[in-house]
Amino acid sequence: MAEKQRVEIEILGQKYPIRSEAAPEYVRQLASFVDGRAREIRGEASGGDPARVLALTALDVADELFRLREERKDQDVDHKDVTSRLGALRQLLDAVVPEK
Repeated sequence: MAEKQRVEIEILGQKYPIRSEAAPEYVRQLASFVDGRAREIRGEASGGDPARVLALTALDVADELFRLREERKDQDVDHKDVTSRLGALRQLLDAVVPEK
């Protein structure tokens, strides 16, 4: 287990000290992503309640995560179907193509 390091990040102009086992640069990338998404959600109204903006940002990111998980699950099902069909096709070919 890696040792936790202190990293200072900034989201919506507010600085937060974070302790994480992840690499500091990775933590900064995460914070930059959240900050950018929060600024998009906040839009032009810079006076909005930061807690509300961050709650909406969390919901937006969670929605994206859930959709990607569902998409991946659908792709896994498609992959299993293709694998199954290829197996059946191979059996058919093996049955009709004489062995050498």
